[in-house]
Amino acid sequence: MSNRAQAEITPDTPLRLADAVKIAFPLGGMTVAGLRRERDRNRLVIEKIAGKEFTTLAHIERMRELCREEARAPDFSSRPHAEARPEGSLTKQPGSSGTALGMSAQAALQMRLWPRRKN
Repeated sequence: MSNRAQAEITPDTPLRLADAVKIAFPLGGMTVAGLRRERDRNRLVIEKIAGKEFTTLAHIERMRELCREEARAPDFSSRPHAEARPEGSLTKQPGSSGTALGMSAQAALQMRLWPRRKN
């Protein structure tokens, strides 16, 4: 693509996917196949004209916004949130294999062995 052609490209100019990758991602990192995957995930608008796929720089910018929003979603974690447990609570969370909060491993072991010493 010549410099003159690049100067005439606007955000709404239809571009073949290979050209769009070169312009929107000049340092690499994205491929035509990557754009097609984003199309399949409904994050990139593609126009099919005469059997050829086109997109615009504006559509790519919108795709990037959608990808950023998805990345901000909270990840699932098995660790409980601080707000979910009252301050100073020593109760064990369901499914937790750790010792109670605020108690050393040795103290937890002694509590488990204490009933056995009585017998």
